[in-house]
Amino acid sequence: QDNRISIWSVGDLGNAGLGGECQVEPQLLCDIKHNGDVMDMQFLDQERIVVASSTGTVTVFRHHQNNQTLSANHQWEKAHYHVDQDTSYGGAACTGVICNNPEIVTVGEDGRINLFRADQKDAVRTIDNADSSTLHAVTFLRTTEILTVNSIGQLKIWDLRQQRNEPSQIFSLTGDRVPLHCVDRHPNQQHIVATGGQDGMLSIWDIRQGTMPVSLLNAHEAEMWEVHFHPSNPDHLFTCSEDGSLWHWDASTDVSEKTSFLHQGGRSTTYFSHSTINQSVVSAWLSNDPTKDRMEITNLIPNQTLSVNSLDILGPCLVYGTDAEAIYVNRQLFA
Repeated sequence: QDNRISIWSVGDLGNAGLGGECQVEPQLLCDIKHNGDVMDMQFLDQERIVVASSTGTVTVFRHHQNNQTLSANHQWEKAHYHVDQDTSYGGAACTGVICNNPEIVTVGEDGRINLFRADQKDAVRTIDNADSSTLHAVTFLRTTEILTVNSIGQLKIWDLRQQRNEPSQIFSLTGDRVPLHCVDRHPNQQHIVATGGQDGMLSIWDIRQGTMPVSLLNAHEAEMWEVHFHPSNPDHLFTCSEDGSLWHWDASTDVSEKTSFLHQGGRSTTYFSHSTINQSVVSAWLSNDPTKDRMEITNLIPNQTLSVNSLDILGPCLVYGTDAEAIYVNRQLFA
């Protein structure tokens, strides 16, 4: 009921145990009260964190590293709202936030998209009726373009330079309108996009062609809450789910030389087909020749039963949070 934003220190990389778990007890550096549920959060820069609230408000908190305190630096009240901004109860949850300093884009249950600048009081741009359904997540495609996913299975591209309030492209899952909950763009090949949704499926899209996913991969048994390409090693992808699993998808070419870390999660390894014609031209994520190669999947937390709600990844470090009210750090992803 009483929510807080907290900054933790988890020690340095030198202290990982054999299983990759963190040996140093994480230290709470500082925390601050937050009004409403925290729906999403992202660092804007080294000191500032942008936080999306279920009340519709978006707050920029500043982390003062000299005395380890947090303070509210800036706030856009009811950036998202159902009726009008002035009614006391009218806030609509802000479901997603993405930063490309100084720009901040937010989406919400009200189908609204806001573009803010960190130092400006009012929104730079608001697309009021961007969507008739809930927007669940947003990410940058390029510096001037964003991707959104919604609750009727659509992926949309918005060009923020255009004044019109329509998306420049709409993609959708065929058949059932399965809500999409998360989206990530391949760090090097910007036309490759991954999404996950209500049915636990992983969808890979090539936004240069067609309006449907290039591939649909059976994944989790319940909602997929988060999908992330590894930022520097994008043949590796990570997904987490309401079903308590966190999957590592390895589409890199050489399955035979895989190291043992892939088998930590028990032996529930599944293979998917893909080919590798020329890695630099055709990404492993877009190819589909079963004779050439395979994709390996490992559940990194095989016995977990509670929902894995969020994950992030950097270098050999994976961090995730679960309904057990715990945050886990795995530091030896590629040990």
